[in-house]
Amino acid sequence: MQQVIHEFDNTLGAAYDKLIQITEAQSAQFSAPGKWSKKQIIGHLIDSASNNHQRFVRVQDTDGLQMPRYAQEQWVTSQNYQAESWFDLLAFWKSYNQHLLHVIANIPTEKLANTVQIGDGEPVTLGFVIEDYVKHLQQHLKQILG
Repeated sequence: MQQVIHEFDNTLGAAYDKLIQITEAQSAQFSAPGKWSKKQIIGHLIDSASNNHQRFVRVQDTDGLQMPRYAQEQWVTSQNYQAESWFDLLAFWKSYNQHLLHVIANIPTEKLANTVQIGDGEPVTLGFVIEDYVKHLQQHLKQILG
């Protein structure tokens, strides 16, 4: 898990340094019809952080927990990230993920084996959920930064 924590920390720092250079106008542009803007992708990553925060904390206390999936498109639409300030979104995204980094670093090793079932998916370990969160984050950051 230490490698995942290190990778997460490095990803946050490197990405933020690049994201902060994107202008408000650039952040609002759509790469193609039906695709999210950079603002909406960061908004989606905030939603992912919010949902995974619940998982990271709750699964420590309850092995075998069942948790819902979330409607990603609906969350992005209902929160209208497109109308929010790029720099406010970035500040919140960075701060929330720094907190998640702290949360993950303080999970007792034995709790990483606790399982969770998300929606109708197969049960997975908390360790897997954390690793998957970091991979998902990196995938979307590549989408924004190229």
